[in-house]
Amino acid sequence: MATDALQARACWLLPPGRAELRLEPLRPPGEAEVLVRTLHSGISRGTEMLVFRGEVPASEQQRMRAPFQQGNFTGPLTYGYSSVGIVEQGPPALQGRVVFCLHPHQDRYVVPAAAVHPLPGGVPPARAVLAANLETAVNALWDAAPRVGDRIAVVGGGTVGLLVAWLAGRLPGCRVQLVDVQPARAMLAARLGVGFALPDAADTEADLVIHASGQPAGLRTALGLAGFEATVLELSWYGTRAVELPLGQAFHARRLQLKSSQVGHVAAAQRARWDPRRRLALALDLLADPGLDVLVTGASPFAELPAVLVRLATGDGADTVCHRIDY
Repeated sequence: MATDALQARACWLLPPGRAELRLEPLRPPGEAEVLVRTLHSGISRGTEMLVFRGEVPASEQQRMRAPFQQGNFTGPLTYGYSSVGIVEQGPPALQGRVVFCLHPHQDRYVVPAAAVHPLPGGVPPARAVLAANLETAVNALWDAAPRVGDRIAVVGGGTVGLLVAWLAGRLPGCRVQLVDVQPARAMLAARLGVGFALPDAADTEADLVIHASGQPAGLRTALGLAGFEATVLELSWYGTRAVELPLGQAFHARRLQLKSSQVGHVAAAQRARWDPRRRLALALDLLADPGLDVLVTGASPFAELPAVLVRLATGDGADTVCHRIDY
């Protein structure tokens, strides 16, 4: 193998708010390991931006570690969990396969063979960067347990929110409305086959509300849209930010249920039969739908990743949904 294959470039975060690419040695794969050459990775606008800005609470730093993360949240560290690449070395059954891996942004890496997931036929590598977010959306709907015919509001039109709305919109008889402060999200909602409204014009009396905006104001909106004895499922994670809620209004009179969901554990209703690998395999299968390409709203070469992270973290590019990095 060529000498450069024994080195890798990785993106290291220097919180709060800086990043750089570093060249580092890469060991050859051992038995039952694979060497992956990255084709694409995806940027999480939620958790990854909190990490980049140094907003992970000390109490959560162990739980929030990404697979194959290097360093600690005080920095420097590598972070990310949406990598798609080609297996260059490894077991014969995997050599040459395009795979998904929960790995930070890096142009080559060595991981256990069990950590990679071959892409199903019909799922292009560039679309597969959505896999981790779609896995989160699947888990959210398992937690939410929507029923046939429900009126469902999804507050927050980022990648996860749009994927939740898309999945919910495929349920028989359900009327799904995406709620977001950006009017431009109406086009994406229509492409995914669901309704759209700005917060002040959204339908109320929802049977189920799923919040994924990442903003406290979005959660307050979600509570206001819920009907009597409805569930509000909270997908957003706020890091070190405090969240103020109007629980002195109709929260108790409407007997609302506020419930958390997080992808770190398979939803309780499915946990006896499903594990994370089976769940991720489902997400990859669902990515066969070419309509999901509308969620990848930008792409940049790996060399520009540090600058892209700064732009996304400071609010520039608010129209971005999923930004793909190409290697």
